[in-house]
Amino acid sequence: MSSADVNAYIAKAQPFAIPILETLRARVRAGAPDVDEAVKWGAPAFMYKGKFLCNMAAFKAHAVFGFWHGEMVTGGTDGRMAAMGDLGKLTSVADLPEEKTFATWIAKAKQLIDDGVKPPHVEGRGKHPKPEMSTVPALLDALDANSAAKATWDRFPPGCRREYLEWIVGAKREETRDKRVATTIAQLVEGKRLNWKYEKC
Repeated sequence: MSSADVNAYIAKAQPFAIPILETLRARVRAGAPDVDEAVKWGAPAFMYKGKFLCNMAAFKAHAVFGFWHGEMVTGGTDGRMAAMGDLGKLTSVADLPEEKTFATWIAKAKQLIDDGVKPPHVEGRGKHPKPEMSTVPALLDALDANSAAKATWDRFPPGCRREYLEWIVGAKREETRDKRVATTIAQLVEGKRLNWKYEKC
């Protein structure tokens, strides 16, 4: 996966989302020109020194953006509280924070990586391990890379998490497993349970 994959992802996005994604991408690269780009778990991600810096995604009616260190970078936002990344549901470029604010966040996110600081959900993993996650390391990594999905996952009751886990583990091929992980992350960003299509509400 490379910048070409990110180009393709943006090109296939809904018309309203394209300028949002392009602007986010430009701002990330302005603040971190040495980042590597890739599409991971179905969404564009920006890597700094081999570590996740931030990522973005587009859906039918909105786009989202999140830092790997989340609130440690932004200090907390309404979007973060709503489990929709760090900037909430983005429907136009006007929804983005001021360029100076964004640049400050990028610099802070880079510094946290430079200093070897781990996000709370990673730092506490060894102290409070979740045995259920040990069977799906790919999902664990994907959640670490997507703050919006991670927030939904943490909010879900054990039963909802188990449904996703059993579905992923049930894949017989690695390719199928990876696709299921990508689908899981996309649905979690939307706040959806595995079988949301069949729910009455």
